[in-house]
Amino acid sequence: MTILRERAARWRHVFKLDPNRTISDLALKLVCNAGTDAIIVGGTDGITFKNTRDLLHRVREYGVLCVQEVSEINAVVPGFDGYLIPTVINTKEARWIHGAHVDALRRYGDLIPWDKVLLLGYTVLNPEAKVARLTQAETACTEEQMVAYARLVEHLFCWPVLYIEYSGRFGDMALVDAAQRVCRKSRIFYGGGITTKEQTVAAAELADTVVVGNLIYTHAERAAKTVKWVKETNRKGDQRVKNR
Repeated sequence: MTILRERAARWRHVFKLDPNRTISDLALKLVCNAGTDAIIVGGTDGITFKNTRDLLHRVREYGVLCVQEVSEINAVVPGFDGYLIPTVINTKEARWIHGAHVDALRRYGDLIPWDKVLLLGYTVLNPEAKVARLTQAETACTEEQMVAYARLVEHLFCWPVLYIEYSGRFGDMALVDAAQRVCRKSRIFYGGGITTKEQTVAAAELADTVVVGNLIYTHAERAAKTVKWVKETNRKGDQRVKNR
């Protein structure tokens, strides 16, 4: 198991910061000092080396673990604690499954710190999200389909993470529950549309890791509170053994 995978196996709450969005010094201080397990730096569009590097330098003023989710190969910045590599499961476009990854490996494979890399198997489920349009994700999903995705990640691909992403909209928790029921080793990340305590708790009851993003930019104080709300919530099915 890689160093980053070992760390991610303990994440209950993470914040996701977009280099292409403006965040005040006060808001950044609030989220970085809130007790989250990690900060993810990444986004869908407008991601550059400069804005990613600048945001990393600002986060580095605090002691929080900071990782980059790689969506633009020319924006990969040295110095992060780790690198998250997304692949989209629910698309037929090979570029977003493995094509872009192969291109990157051809160019930079000898330079990759493999012990600091973690693969994320995404299901992108909000048809109105930029990432859904970009990747041409097939966003309609039943519980039966989600179980199939979860088994694909867990048993066939043996990937460490299934990321259920609604990107801007609070999602169907029945789908998170369906995935969680069949995953014993792969962790379930949930992200999308969390704005209230009730939504935070609902997600935390089912997902292994809750990702909070947009709320940071609209209500940073409430976003900071989500850390406490997540960590005070017991997961349903906590008796299951994961990542061993």
